[in-house]
Amino acid sequence: QVQLVESGGGLVQAGGSLRLSCAASGRIFSITNMGWYRQAPGKQRELVASITSGGSTNYADSVKGRFTISRDNAKKMVSLQMNSLKPEDTAVYYCRQWIDGAAWNDYWGQGTQVTVSS
Repeated sequence: QVQLVESGGGLVQAGGSLRLSCAASGRIFSITNMGWYRQAPGKQRELVASITSGGSTNYADSVKGRFTISRDNAKKMVSLQMNSLKPEDTAVYYCRQWIDGAAWNDYWGQGTQVTVSS
């Protein structure tokens, strides 16, 4: 049973920083793409950032220059460093990993709340 566990959310003032982490556990042979998504109240879930197994990254325009995604393959972990946070970054953040366990599938974390106060 593959499981993703997220950590690092919380409340921060505008201009502050937070770091999110997401670790996979269970029967895992390999992991390809990893990503972070977010969903604000009343809005659709959107891609924030992604990273391939080769280290190529992709960011939403709204977070470019402020957020950095990284991965640690040995720890099966993906992280999101968020700097210069804005109130509009407030959302539930979800990690997603494409994992070869018993079969290829994409898995989601449980979500972690990020709240940025003005």
